Amino acid sequence: MDKVKIIKKRLKTTQGRQKSYSDVRCRDLEFKEDDWVFLKVYPMKGIMRFGKKGKLSPWYVGPYKIIRRIGQVAYKPPELSLVHPVFHVSMLRKVLGDLSTIVPVETIEVNEELSYEEVPVVVLDRHVRKLRNKEIASVKVLWQNQQVEEATWEAEDEMKKKYPYLFE
Repeated sequence: MDKVKIIKKRLKTTQGRQKSYSDVRCRDLEFKEDDWVFLKVYPMKGIMRFGKKGKLSPWYVGPYKIIRRIGQVAYKPPELSLVHPVFHVSMLRKVLGDLSTIVPVETIEVNEELSYEEVPVVVLDRHVRKLRNKEIASVKVLWQNQQVEEATWEAEDEMKKKYPYLFE
């Protein structure tokens, strides 16, 4: 029994120490109405979300405006009521930066899996990379809900297969 008491005492000491470490890093998040937040999405291996696959898929999407606080830790953004009515505070991150870069949400159609289809708008540039035995053609594509700075280089043959209207 003495050894059990010693073990319990040491476990309690260790738990207290670990709690004090986590309390230092923990911060209470609280948002007000009309705050702008990003919504966390979970990137899954092998699934393409928001035009990117694997490691490059985004962790957060948005921004969305908070219209109402529900309870202590739940918030309601208006645009995503079809996906889910409320979101926990752990799923949200405050928007820091320039609000003029916000894309209107009416143009984005988010489905139940919190993903949407990116559609290319125009080909901005073309580049041919020469290797030893072959040439690889790439095109710089501007996507629908992105800005010019966020245009990506894609393989030309894949883009011609998926989106032939861009090359007419």
